[in-house]
Amino acid sequence: MDGVGGLTQPQIKPGKTFVYEFIARRPGTFMYHPHADEMTQMAMGMMGFWVTHPKGKHPLIGTVDRDFCFLLNAYDIDPGSATPSVNTMLDFNLWTWNSRAFPGIDSLNVRLNDKVRIRIGNLTMTNHPIHLHGVEFEVTGTDGGPVPKAARWPEVTTDIAVGQMRQIEFLADEEGDWAFHCHKSHHTMNAMGHAVPTMIGVDHSGLARKITRVVPDYMVMGERGMADMAEMEMPLPDNTLPMMTGQGPFGPIEMGGMFTTMKVRRGQKPGDYSDPGWYRQPVGTQAHEDGGEVDEPVRAPQAASPRGRPGDIEVSVRKPTGHSGH
Repeated sequence: MDGVGGLTQPQIKPGKTFVYEFIARRPGTFMYHPHADEMTQMAMGMMGFWVTHPKGKHPLIGTVDRDFCFLLNAYDIDPGSATPSVNTMLDFNLWTWNSRAFPGIDSLNVRLNDKVRIRIGNLTMTNHPIHLHGVEFEVTGTDGGPVPKAARWPEVTTDIAVGQMRQIEFLADEEGDWAFHCHKSHHTMNAMGHAVPTMIGVDHSGLARKITRVVPDYMVMGERGMADMAEMEMPLPDNTLPMMTGQGPFGPIEMGGMFTTMKVRRGQKPGDYSDPGWYRQPVGTQAHEDGGEVDEPVRAPQAASPRGRPGDIEVSVRKPTGHSGH
């Protein structure tokens, strides 16, 4: 019972209920969504996960201690609007997991040395390279079923194309707070404005003073990049997510959208998914500020070019003594 309106059954009219009966013949991770007025209904978030577990021991499906599911969604919602644009093809501005955006996405809380499985499905309009810090994983399953063991290899990022599912597994053998996110940089931000010009390095402080006389809440944006937005409280229309609001133990995480953390703890009890709080790194295991002098960069010598044009440089390359390489 495939559920495609007009092809395998009549359309489901408003107020009507249809029954689907079938044998879940293959274990794995799947997604469901409508094939009726698909552009509108999926743009409004009509989709979900389906997981079929094996009845008994399966040669390609191992036992895990933690099992997480993420469905990737994307929306184009104008600030202050409650309805997504259903005609958008590429320029989405809200990137979500299970229809939630960071910091509204729960952390993945696991016990040290737990075997962890994460199932990720993609029903957006673009691919998503999903990246996990701290550990290496293997892709152990797709929409087509479990991956043969001989076909698996270690990874830290796996690309999930439109309509695909990827199941990854790993041993959580490193304590800490580890970032877990889409590696497309714009997908870890919210409320993106694609028509905003780049203002990096532009001094518009004088103009800003004049504008604030008329618009007191005006904020300068983009002069030093977008990170300042994580610290400033900007008035926003109702029903609008900030660009990035995540706070960590050392200040703004400067992320939004498709981002969360995996928290690996030695003291996390088996089966306990509660948030253990922020990790406190042991002495000597955290990056720190270096107060020493910064070396001057090595620069090519200034020299007149054969044609004598000012500003041209001549670069020479010397092969180290006793080295036979190229």
